[in-house]
Amino acid sequence: MRALALDIGEVRIGIAASDASGRIASPVKVLPAAEVLGHARTFRRILEDHEPEVLVCGRPQTMSGEDGPQAERIMAQARQIADACDLPLEFADERLSSSEAKRILREQGLREKQMRGKVDMIAASLFLQAWLDSRAHGDTLTD
Repeated sequence: MRALALDIGEVRIGIAASDASGRIASPVKVLPAAEVLGHARTFRRILEDHEPEVLVCGRPQTMSGEDGPQAERIMAQARQIADACDLPLEFADERLSSSEAKRILREQGLREKQMRGKVDMIAASLFLQAWLDSRAHGDTLTD
């Protein structure tokens, strides 16, 4: 099953996609939030290129597993995007995905300013990979 993941932020949305077998997540792109929310041509092209069967959005939670302060807004935006794309929507725990993405980019020698546009798509690929792995093992990380 092909999945498309979105790491929804206030300014940018990181996008990752799975391979056709639904086993491997890869970073795709970072787009301005307005383009994804507005279903702009750039986002529609990504949908056409990857032909997802499900949309997986990061659900911001606290370390104790409660919804974080941004959860309500992000979940509402995720539903809006899924409805516009006519795709089923699932949520994945995105705790620590951004800090892990930054760690990976630092290991590659990038400075904070250089990683700004990359963190969101790397974070999306990390929580998408965890979601794919949980499905392969019959677990569930969704709500």
